[in-house]
Amino acid sequence: MPGLSHLRASTPYVVLAAACAGVFNAALDQTTIVTALPEIMADLRLSVSDLDQVMWTVSGYLLGYTVAMPLMGRLSDAYGRRRIYLWALVVFCLGSAFVAVSTSLAWLVAARVVMAVGGGAVVPVTIALAGDLLEPKRRIMALALIGAAAEAGAVLGPLWAGLIINFLDWRWIFWLNLPFSGLIALLILAFVTSHRPEGKPVPVDYRAGLLLAMTLAVTTIGMSRWRDIPSMAIPLLALGGVLLFAYVWSQRRAPHPLIPLHFFRIGPFLGANVTHLFVGAAFIIALINVPLLTNTVMAESAVEGGLRLVRLTAAIPIGAILGGLLASKLGYRFPTMLGLGTAAVAFFLMSGWEVDVGLSTMTVHLVLAGLGFGLVIAPIASAAINSVPATDRGAAAALVTVMRMLGMTIGLAAIASYGTTRFDLLVGAIDLTLLDPGYGQEISEAGMRVFSEFFLAAMVLCLMALLPALLMRTERQSPTQT
Repeated sequence: MPGLSHLRASTPYVVLAAACAGVFNAALDQTTIVTALPEIMADLRLSVSDLDQVMWTVSGYLLGYTVAMPLMGRLSDAYGRRRIYLWALVVFCLGSAFVAVSTSLAWLVAARVVMAVGGGAVVPVTIALAGDLLEPKRRIMALALIGAAAEAGAVLGPLWAGLIINFLDWRWIFWLNLPFSGLIALLILAFVTSHRPEGKPVPVDYRAGLLLAMTLAVTTIGMSRWRDIPSMAIPLLALGGVLLFAYVWSQRRAPHPLIPLHFFRIGPFLGANVTHLFVGAAFIIALINVPLLTNTVMAESAVEGGLRLVRLTAAIPIGAILGGLLASKLGYRFPTMLGLGTAAVAFFLMSGWEVDVGLSTMTVHLVLAGLGFGLVIAPIASAAINSVPATDRGAAAALVTVMRMLGMTIGLAAIASYGTTRFDLLVGAIDLTLLDPGYGQEISEAGMRVFSEFFLAAMVLCLMALLPALLMRTERQSPTQT
């Protein structure tokens, strides 16, 4: 990228380590809230009947995290990585402080959204920064480490929150973000030279950014409401479709589009984005159903459900590093298809679980799934950002990340709508009027069948992702791309 030679001459891995710390911290706050919810509800005098509203503390963060990425990625292309990264940290800290002083649920949810806007921005900026600092072959491993940092943060979030709550108040989870972010900012200031791209900055289409953010927000809310309030979900999804059409129409005429539509004619870019959509949908099935299965049908504690999920999530960073090593040697396609195939096999094995499945068997299957999801991280990100000009890396990194989040949202909506309907149908077929002592076992078997079907659906999604993954060929880099 023009004007970045001084970055290459600096200490790239120190810079990336500092930037990855921000990614880790933002990912940490995606999941710390889960452990803190009981304390928050008690502090704000909320009851179990308010749980559907309380869950917006989680959904709001996911929403803000997603909608901020496209615009912030493009801003980093126009005004430099360091400047936007530092502003993202400022927004993240402001949101954290607002959460820490919250006195009502509405204030808390709004503050979480502000936090997420800052947290969501650091991800594409860090990915684009790796593209600026390193040549393509070394870049792949850096992207693997970024993915590993994000996954490690999500894994350790609940444990970190539990540790703080054990010694301090829940509000300290968010107060501590301020000194941590300050330290990260100092490292960025010390090791990343302030710069702007050479020449006049490409104008940023703020209207398009707002339009795309509204599209993502309305669509996400609509899909999340599909099961509970379908009469509300349908108009929202229809509005999302209209907004998407308006966005595409405006971008076709724009001299400087937010995300150039012709990128989707580039095979590796298209393949990476569609593959990531399927990966997100498959991943959320595991993320939701493993602890849910443990807590319901298997009648284990919530803690045990979380510990079993850790077997999957803890393997993802390991898989991410392996995927980076393989991609740097063998190109994008092989590790992506290996990861998808590994995850598909794992989900097939998980679909055969019985209520009394052994813990060692579960561990093997969950670790296998985690390794599969980890293997695809670096090659997918590399295929996306290496197939576009250097001046568009921020936008490309944002979009490929958003596609995974969108896949997770679609998968979550499917779980909510199909799962409950299917369970009701299976239980409705059981004759409870006979007061058969074994009817409880029949209900458990019905629940197990639903979870088995979900895991088979995740397997199918992984196999479907193999098709777009074929487009992820490793292309020779042009001068404008390196």
